[in-house]
Amino acid sequence: MFCKKNGGLIAVIIAVAVSMSVANKSNAETFEGLDAKVEGKGAAVVFIPGLNSGASVFNDTCNAIKATNQCHLLQLPGFAGLAPLPANDKDFLINMRDRVEHYLQTKKLKKVSLVGHSLGGTLSLMIAQHSPDLISKVVIVDALPFYSAIQNPAATAELMKPQAEQMRSMMLNQPREDYLKYGAQNLMGMSNNPERLPLLTEWLKTSDSATTANAMYSMMVTDLRKPIADIKAPTLVLGAWAAYKSFGATKESTKAIFTTQYAELKNVDVRMSEAGYHFLMWDDATWVNQQIKDFLSK
Repeated sequence: MFCKKNGGLIAVIIAVAVSMSVANKSNAETFEGLDAKVEGKGAAVVFIPGLNSGASVFNDTCNAIKATNQCHLLQLPGFAGLAPLPANDKDFLINMRDRVEHYLQTKKLKKVSLVGHSLGGTLSLMIAQHSPDLISKVVIVDALPFYSAIQNPAATAELMKPQAEQMRSMMLNQPREDYLKYGAQNLMGMSNNPERLPLLTEWLKTSDSATTANAMYSMMVTDLRKPIADIKAPTLVLGAWAAYKSFGATKESTKAIFTTQYAELKNVDVRMSEAGYHFLMWDDATWVNQQIKDFLSK
């Protein structure tokens, strides 16, 4: 969550939010453009991956809890090989929020726990704020209420709209080769295991670029710092900082960013991984899985 002060905001958003994984569609149900794979028995835990991610990014996390919980592994349309939705004017995050909420209601899932990574974490906050009676607990994996405030805490959603629109226009109009080259560069440092990089680069190619551009625009202009005050569910936030050591970040300075952004959320517990990068569920799996298991069992 840390960057050089003179770093470009677009690079920050990509580096923080671009979260990729293998798309595992076996035994998955399609629901309003979402893919949903269900495993295990017990109280429902709905996993929401991040930008360009496949549902399988949470496979190991699900395996750690499915003896006592029922995992609903979602994948968002347009990401990691899943077909995009027809173009419309609806904000991406609001569109996804409504679809996930409809999934919960249709499946008659009650007292649901949400686990969201990156963009999926932002979406989890939106769902918990918009439909508090559906959600019992929330786990946020390396996500913030307002990404645009990383560089400028005084930023507002309205002020960010011109810059976000410029970013979206650039992504939609640049040559495909440049789009992939730029995207691949921003995958560096997303995981502390370099063997993940070829997979991440490959899955970048399987995501719909228009969906990605619209999703990033939505993230840049979505400020949840005050709305999260309405969230009733206890919330566990797991943050990463180790990837930004070379920029001068410390565990304490990065945790302060999280704490400031989550200040309005009353029942929140912010914890920082010692060594994991943005893909905490891969990089610090033992720690992440134990944190989630303990939190869900309370």
